[in-house]
Amino acid sequence: MEAQLKAMRQEALRELEQITEIDTLTEIRVKYLGKKGQVTSMLRGLGQLDPSERPRMGQVVNEIRTELEECINAKREALKALELSHRLASERIDVTLPGRKPLIGHKHPLTLTLDRIKNTFMSMGFNVEEGPEVETDYFNFEALNLPKDHPARDMQDSFYITENILLRTHTSPVQARTLQATEPNKPIRIIVPGKVYRRDYDATHSPMFQQVEGLVVDKGIRFSDLKGTLELFIYEIFGSNVGVRFRPSFFPFTEPSAEVDISCVMCGGQGCRVCSSTGWLEILGSGTVHPRVLEMSGYDPNQVSGFAFGMGVERIAMLTYGIDDLRLFYENDMRFLRQF
Repeated sequence: MEAQLKAMRQEALRELEQITEIDTLTEIRVKYLGKKGQVTSMLRGLGQLDPSERPRMGQVVNEIRTELEECINAKREALKALELSHRLASERIDVTLPGRKPLIGHKHPLTLTLDRIKNTFMSMGFNVEEGPEVETDYFNFEALNLPKDHPARDMQDSFYITENILLRTHTSPVQARTLQATEPNKPIRIIVPGKVYRRDYDATHSPMFQQVEGLVVDKGIRFSDLKGTLELFIYEIFGSNVGVRFRPSFFPFTEPSAEVDISCVMCGGQGCRVCSSTGWLEILGSGTVHPRVLEMSGYDPNQVSGFAFGMGVERIAMLTYGIDDLRLFYENDMRFLRQF
């Protein structure tokens, strides 16, 4: 039995020396020191020896068991250290290399344009108001002189949720809400930026887009005040050299009404593909507040008057940056957005 023990010890030490992976080390432990391992079997076989031999052989078996446990533990630590050194070598970082700068975002071109619009009107004393995007038929149409049978409703291409609830088609409902929330005949000077929704989608239209509405109501407000306000705004946005033109138009909530054009920013008014060779580009609609709108909101058109205007933010941004397709604003193409 002693010869068997010595041979087993030598075999175990030889196998331990050749091991290069920790998983294999576990197999060696089970082979020699497990419940069915060779050393355990030797201990169980001591009962078959002569009683006089048992103490000495038991001591030899325990010494071999202790030696193998120590060797296995030492081998485990050595393999862990070797694995760590390999990882440190493969994952080493050269701290002398320059660091990577984090990508810093910036404002969207529509936000940049909207900020310029708001800052321009705020510098003229306008306050910024907001309203709900899900609106009632009353505020979206009726309170703006658009009764249910009015043909101008067909131009709005509305998204109706119920018979009387819809996604607002313009920011004008906030005009009516502000008038009705204000003490009658008190002065009002507001702009209303916000999202609006219409069933339209092509290179110059989107089912969701942004508008800025403006409203001024006070005693003695004239069309010339509207003209001066919008000219100042246009010169601030497009430069003092741009031409401005007011054309008669129709809006149910203003009378008289006018479309506002600027000389083409692409060709300087000479005529090109962008302006259809006319030399002019339409940018917004405007007019004197209709007396009926004032009356419906509790104001007396005999004491006060006002003007209103509305513009698409995308339209202003397209002209400012020379963009020919409105859909680019909403496609999240980083090649496009990085230009701003």
